[in-house]
Amino acid sequence: MTVHIRQKIQRIGAGGKPRVLDIFSGCGGISLGFHAAGFSIDANVEIDADAAASHAYNFHRNHPRNAEYSRHRDITKTLPHQLADDLGLTDGGLPLEETIDVIVGGPPCQAYARVGRSKLREIQQHPEAFLHDQRANLFEMYLAYVAAFQPLALLMENVPDIMNQRGQNVAQVMAEALEDSGYTVGYTLLNAAFYGVPQMRERMFLIAYRQELGQTVTFPDYTHYVELPPGYEGSRQVALKHVDRISIFEEQDHHYISPPEAIKDGKDDAITAAQATADLPPIRDHLEGKLGRGARRFDRTEPVQYSMDAQEETYPWLMRHWEDFPAPAEGLRDHVIRYIPRDYPIFARMEPGDQYPQAKALAKRMFLEKVEMARQRGEEVPEGGDLWNALYDSIVPPYDETKFPNKWRKMEPDMPARTLMAHLGKDGYSHIHHDSSQARTISVREAARLQSFPDGFVFRGTMNPAFRQIGNAVPPLMVKPVAQTMLAALQAGAAAVVAGVNEREPQPA
Repeated sequence: MTVHIRQKIQRIGAGGKPRVLDIFSGCGGISLGFHAAGFSIDANVEIDADAAASHAYNFHRNHPRNAEYSRHRDITKTLPHQLADDLGLTDGGLPLEETIDVIVGGPPCQAYARVGRSKLREIQQHPEAFLHDQRANLFEMYLAYVAAFQPLALLMENVPDIMNQRGQNVAQVMAEALEDSGYTVGYTLLNAAFYGVPQMRERMFLIAYRQELGQTVTFPDYTHYVELPPGYEGSRQVALKHVDRISIFEEQDHHYISPPEAIKDGKDDAITAAQATADLPPIRDHLEGKLGRGARRFDRTEPVQYSMDAQEETYPWLMRHWEDFPAPAEGLRDHVIRYIPRDYPIFARMEPGDQYPQAKALAKRMFLEKVEMARQRGEEVPEGGDLWNALYDSIVPPYDETKFPNKWRKMEPDMPARTLMAHLGKDGYSHIHHDSSQARTISVREAARLQSFPDGFVFRGTMNPAFRQIGNAVPPLMVKPVAQTMLAALQAGAAAVVAGVNEREPQPA
């Protein structure tokens, strides 16, 4: 056991909060889950300026180095000691290896070039070489940061496809590399809806503990239940393709852990989209011509109040009373939506669960109705003529329904929402509000609710960047129980190590 590992274990054994570095942090979904579980969010790295500003505002707004926390940073151009110095982690001469206890996050999907176990072992053994190598990819930089900070534990999150990326299971390769470096590792697939998040979001989670802690990797039991649509099970099987191929006859260890069993027995029903947003005021200004084009700046938006009280212990109540992130007293400023007037009538006619093919078929019927109405008024609308084409373009979306079947979707009110994606920052058609009388896509605050961000969590920037930050994030309520499990393991491991050390040390007479 190195002196740095020993110092960090003794600190946690004495009751200190584990200190977290969030790499590729975004606005802070993972950070918020760890904060809620009792960790200290001490540092992060994020390249997007708006997301970095959001993270700094929510976790370090009163910190004397807030300006440094607000800076967006490119990990390929930021060495670990530079980050630690900028944020004051090494003040007082604290060695870099003793500044951080837990690293969380996950490189973007495109970071995973095909890379072998020997290359990852080399990164762990010689991190400085890769930290100074401009050709290193984000995956290599992530591992080099782990080697430089020597955390007691780490959490890596990513899409399920990371287990079947270009023909290899990157999670398994990562697990093997970390095991070579002295960690006990396990990974699995979890779904957010089973942890009280009103969204069916499937993600891979990998946990690693320093072997000195003597802890095994476990994942928290599910608290909620929903019968997932068939597509989710199919996607899981594709992700598990390479896991299923691993047999007991292969030399490599298998680090995949089966997730908790998804059964109804004693569990609460999953939170539905309608339940999650029930107390947010309806939006209909766009149907009355009161909404125009342009950026939605939250600092210039008139705040709105809730439409009803939240019953204690319900999901809306939790979102309004989250510790350290209470609902703003002046009201919500980010309950704003997109201006897409062509499509409001289509939204109104769609049924919950309808996707783009149904939407386009509706639009074509609406177009023919308009043609017939014009002809009844005595107007000539020859098929293929200028008026015909202009009317068609003003009503019918242009995308090929055979190529983009999932581009649109009207949410089902009695189910958790489907997975929110980063392209919410571009259109939002994947999450059309279930209430036909509102005929719109979801608002920024509704998207935040579906991701389990509390109402007191602030998103910096305008509407589009906020949607992108939310779509890219990991749901905090999904992370919290995982973080609680990790905290218990860290504390138990640290207590055992400290007790063992004390037993071996001579006691005063």
